[in-house]
Amino acid sequence: MSKTAILEIDGQKYEFPVIKGSENEEAININKLRDLTGTITIDPGFKNSGSCTSAITFLDGELGILRYRGYAIEDLADQANFLEVSYLLIFGELPTAAQLEQFETDIRKHTLVNEEMKGIIDGFPKTAHPMGVLAALTSALTAFNPKSVNVENEKELYQAVCKTMGKFLVIATWTYRKSMGYPLNYYDNTKGYVENFMNLMFALPTEPYKLSPIVTEALDKLFILHADHEQNCSTSTVRMVGSSHAGLFASISAGVSALWGPLHGGANQAVLEMLEEIHQNGGDTEKYLAKAKDKNDPFRLMGFGHRVYKNFDPRAKIIKKAAKEVLETLGVEDPILEIAKKLEAAALEDEYFKSRNLYPNVDFYSGIIYRALGIPTDMFTVMFAIGRLPGWIAQWKEMRENKEPIGRPRQVYTGSPLREFKKPV
Repeated sequence: MSKTAILEIDGQKYEFPVIKGSENEEAININKLRDLTGTITIDPGFKNSGSCTSAITFLDGELGILRYRGYAIEDLADQANFLEVSYLLIFGELPTAAQLEQFETDIRKHTLVNEEMKGIIDGFPKTAHPMGVLAALTSALTAFNPKSVNVENEKELYQAVCKTMGKFLVIATWTYRKSMGYPLNYYDNTKGYVENFMNLMFALPTEPYKLSPIVTEALDKLFILHADHEQNCSTSTVRMVGSSHAGLFASISAGVSALWGPLHGGANQAVLEMLEEIHQNGGDTEKYLAKAKDKNDPFRLMGFGHRVYKNFDPRAKIIKKAAKEVLETLGVEDPILEIAKKLEAAALEDEYFKSRNLYPNVDFYSGIIYRALGIPTDMFTVMFAIGRLPGWIAQWKEMRENKEPIGRPRQVYTGSPLREFKKPV
């Protein structure tokens, strides 16, 4: 017998079905609430509201579980590469060897960016934030690809996916090259996707660029860990914009803008800014740990705890090991990274943080890796966007294929009631 929920308003009872997900999550379906009762729900921040059903990502914050299409994040990070995981997220199943090879080949067909895009990036000052430039360049891709994607045409949709995966990586790295005053690089079709990222970012025409397998593997893992995370702010934005039947590039551009915020994708940038602040003030980690415990002090320890995970962030467990390997491989000596190590060690031992589950999260460790690689702080969120791209594509694709209605939340009006119009004297 299926469950129902009873809502009583002014003595009148209304019955609503309870739906259950494949991991036994339950939700009250209030789709007919306003039609039946004339009322709506209020849920600021949507902490208790499900905007859709989705078969892409399962997340259990209490137990510290993250799965893509049913596969544990630990297994994917250990046994798959970023393009395999991208294929899984977007198309629903892990690719065969032949499918993966074809996917990578088809992405390579679309890695050349129209030369006119250089004119657009040249219009930005060197000081422009890379995320603002990335959002603009992603939106500008629409001008060079004006035809709407027919989501019911499998071949056309596949081509749009490959085009987005190919061009986004290039323009994301161009935002860095622009800020550094370096010549823009092009995709090398003889190399893999993550290897290309490193070349696009760091290769200079004056000398050969040597790739480190340890660093490449760490970045591959980081991109996998960031690839999707259920209905977060940027993903919900992509689905919301796409629900108006806006194109894929326009929807991804909106996701980039949403990710930019310091409470979302900007969190790893905030971690490094905090570490730099501690360094500039003498590097006394004990002082800042005490400030974090003081409820009357506005200081927050960035990179610890998570809004969703009430346990240890499962992604942090994976990337912690990779961060250690990167630091050892590069032999980096950096006072900022030394402060990070002290904060991590203290927080993992301190009862205050342990009792509140304020463990280092993925933003903490990703910031450390990016810093060690010499990536500027304001590029950290661009790195996040590169990893999150396949998740955004998968969510947009699912939303369109499910023929979800245009997103249109309701509100409770709290302004002035009807007033007589009189011009002020």
